[in-house]
Amino acid sequence: MKRIKTDVLVIGAGSGGLSVAAGASQMGADVVLLEGHKMGGDCLNYGCVPSKALIMSGKAAHAQRHSAQYGVPNARGEVDYAAAKDFVSDVIAQIAPVDSQERFEGFGVKVIRAYGRFISNNEVQAGDTVIKARRIVIATGSSPLIPPIQGLDKTPYETNETLFDLRDKPEHLLIIGGGPVGMEMAQAHVRMGCKVTVIEGDKALSKDDPELAGIALQSYKDEGVEIAEGALAEQISGTAGAIEVRVKDGRVFKGSHLLVAVGRSANIANLDLEKAGVETERNGIKVDASLRTRNRKVYAIGDVAGGLQFTHVAGYHAGVVIRALMFAIPSKAKTSHIPWATYTDPELSQVGLTEAQARKTHGDKVEVVRFQYNHNDRAIAERKTKGLIKVMVVNGRPVGAGIVGYQAGELINLWALALANNMKMSQIAGMVAPYPTIGEINKRAAGAYFSPRLFESDLVKSVVRAVQRFIP
Repeated sequence: MKRIKTDVLVIGAGSGGLSVAAGASQMGADVVLLEGHKMGGDCLNYGCVPSKALIMSGKAAHAQRHSAQYGVPNARGEVDYAAAKDFVSDVIAQIAPVDSQERFEGFGVKVIRAYGRFISNNEVQAGDTVIKARRIVIATGSSPLIPPIQGLDKTPYETNETLFDLRDKPEHLLIIGGGPVGMEMAQAHVRMGCKVTVIEGDKALSKDDPELAGIALQSYKDEGVEIAEGALAEQISGTAGAIEVRVKDGRVFKGSHLLVAVGRSANIANLDLEKAGVETERNGIKVDASLRTRNRKVYAIGDVAGGLQFTHVAGYHAGVVIRALMFAIPSKAKTSHIPWATYTDPELSQVGLTEAQARKTHGDKVEVVRFQYNHNDRAIAERKTKGLIKVMVVNGRPVGAGIVGYQAGELINLWALALANNMKMSQIAGMVAPYPTIGEINKRAAGAYFSPRLFESDLVKSVVRAVQRFIP
């Protein structure tokens, strides 16, 4: 058994773990990184990257079928499903070097390709090596949650970890779960010529503003996605090519393939956390605001920390713990400025409080400003007029923003910046946006906040009239 010592041990080479390893090593710390599976973690290999590539294939086919609106005759938009998967693989391959073992070894990180498990409060065994570390960062991520539905264990099904290896186009894809992953894959597959049924036990896209989610969901339905809400899967049966899902109210859904997309489960089962005195909760490892566990030598970041499960959150967490690890600077993680997006068409994004949350928290102090996409000239030119932005404002400052529409995932960046820096609506209104851009929607939303104050105020009108009388 080999024994080594290090300043920082990172367990898991996903987005968060890689960020910590690179940052700490380049700042001069001795770093060991453990990864028993694929470098890049879920995001690169099974999540963000392949899903967005497949969405792009569906978008290309859909655009061909709907080009007449631009004066270009519609085409059939037929999809070679296997070729689309080749495209997905190529996208992963192009990005993979950024997350590769070789690159991180170039930073000075010692990479060990083995899973790790605690053997004491500051020691981890990985294969034939025991690593003793001054500080340890757990960044093991999450895996698809497999619900305890009767018959599921005896029926062939896909998760996001297997779907992108599927080469034959599903004739009829059943999707259990109407969250972002389920809806993204539903629209992508219906655009590639599959029949798709989403089976959701509650409300689809339930974590988003219901008004904005409703606009997105109607678009999916208009394209042919069948969405069954209030349909709690109770029993699953069948064989490859013939799957049957029976829900609690008696409805039965039949299809050729099944995708399970009901959420994520933190990867903690094989870490032997009890040997390190690390506590867990229902959603993952228990951490404080600084992402530290009960064992003061151990931190947890990203999905495994039990909070928001997004790649960009893992990256943000990495920055929080690096400040503590490298400089002993107290640093706390917040969630109020964290945005998220669902990359369907139209896109759906949110940062901060939804309208309902803002009213619950701030009551009558909340003003909700709205701006419709169909008043944006660029959206009109590109036939992307289905959309809406809502900004929740308290005492002149935004406390949340939600957007549904073209490029919503890009537009939300400005509001994430505003919330992160406690900016005022006047600062957003003071921005000059190039014309014509979709980005003008953000400025027009800020303008919608001030319009009543300027154009519907008797006081303002009286002052203007008085000033006019004294102007030569």
